[in-house]
Amino acid sequence: MVFTLKMNPTALVTTTLLLFSLTMVYGGNVLVFPWDGSHWINMKVLIEQLHSRGHNITVIPFHESWYIEEKSTHYSFINITQTAGGIDERIYSSFVTKLLRIRREGRGFWSRMSVNYELLMMFYEIHKSAIETMTMMFEDAELMRSLQAANYDLVLTDPGIGSGVFLAHRLEVNYGPFVHRYFGPDVHYMSLFQAADIWLVRNDFTLEFPRPTMPNVVYMGGFQCKPSKPLPQDMEDFVQSSGDHGVIMMSLGTLVGQLPEDIGEEIAAAFAQLPQRVIWRHTGKRPATLGNNTLLVKWLPQNDLLGHPKTQVFVAHGGTNGVHEAIYHGVPIVGLPLVFDQPDNLNRMRVKGVAKIVDIATINRDIFLEALKAVLYEPSYRDNMQKLSRLHRDQPMKPLDSAMFWIEFVMRNKGAAHLRTESYKMSCWSAIARAAGGGDAGKGTAASATAAAGSGSLLSSRSKVVITRSIAVPRDASISS
Repeated sequence: MVFTLKMNPTALVTTTLLLFSLTMVYGGNVLVFPWDGSHWINMKVLIEQLHSRGHNITVIPFHESWYIEEKSTHYSFINITQTAGGIDERIYSSFVTKLLRIRREGRGFWSRMSVNYELLMMFYEIHKSAIETMTMMFEDAELMRSLQAANYDLVLTDPGIGSGVFLAHRLEVNYGPFVHRYFGPDVHYMSLFQAADIWLVRNDFTLEFPRPTMPNVVYMGGFQCKPSKPLPQDMEDFVQSSGDHGVIMMSLGTLVGQLPEDIGEEIAAAFAQLPQRVIWRHTGKRPATLGNNTLLVKWLPQNDLLGHPKTQVFVAHGGTNGVHEAIYHGVPIVGLPLVFDQPDNLNRMRVKGVAKIVDIATINRDIFLEALKAVLYEPSYRDNMQKLSRLHRDQPMKPLDSAMFWIEFVMRNKGAAHLRTESYKMSCWSAIARAAGGGDAGKGTAASATAAAGSGSLLSSRSKVVITRSIAVPRDASISS
């Protein structure tokens, strides 16, 4: 059945202008406080898209940058004096290696406690460095005056570390002394996050399971995904040499270029027993067991390889970027989760029938080979992933376009308070009393919290906060808004 819409030229022009005006927003003034590593890769996508839409972007890193370039055509850069300490790429790589060694030595109670202790100490150092940096910034009167004078319309920040939220509200948090010092004793750390107008969540329901969320939570999983481009010629030649067998790609993320030597030897030995070609991002010592079918590279075009028709399997650590790119291109996964959200992400993929997980603490060539063969030769893995890919792409609006709409929505409307619950301002007892029929119980608490949080804000009266959530949300948790 065909429907034809007839419209006279004047009406057509009017309609076009109306549609165009609905999508436009004045060139906003946006302050970005990002995190580094793979988090920056995501934030950069948003920055470049905002820049292409006429917005002025300013970036402030919270520590010496690994990947954030000071000179860019897409944003201006405020370089602040950095405090000593914190986490850099070398320390992070060493940390992952230490965790793997602990896990390889045993899987008992004390091994788990050792892993948790190392995680705790790393995050302690990160947050300590963040507080020192923010204290320095807040005490720099000239810097704060210049930021106030810039009259930003919106702060776009990553919640992985609290610095951007502190800066947006011009306060500090628990970190108790930090929050109380800059925002008063009635302000709680989490209330600063909960006061965000919009949460851009790097997730969707091809990866996530159904759950209720507040209306100011916008899912934009896979927003960085895009069609593949042609491979460099030498890599394309290697891929084509695989014939009908196809290619396996292995990459363990932005910051993990190598594994302990014993693990690398076992992985290489397993690859050598397959007829497929293998492209492996590996920056360490060349394994002695490496087969002629395996190409070691220090860098690979992950998106373009995933989109190549000969790519059969993605061996991945389970970071959110790689998982969403695998979903987008329909490539099943053999997972080697290392830390953070990676085990959770891969378990979701396993339950959906698109991934096989190998415990890196017990991996050997036989275990790894068995997992590779299962994903390569059991059709269900690819069929299920192709289905997820179709579901992910079948949306009324692309995830990146949705993110742009809601960022500009906040700027156009000076916030999105009508989408944000205020219940977080109530004390536990006030909430219980209200639920029990206490009527207006808790109004005083909410009023005092609002007044305290509003004092000394860096944002102009028309500035609002958008937070990009760059970590996976646990299955049994919800996002407070």
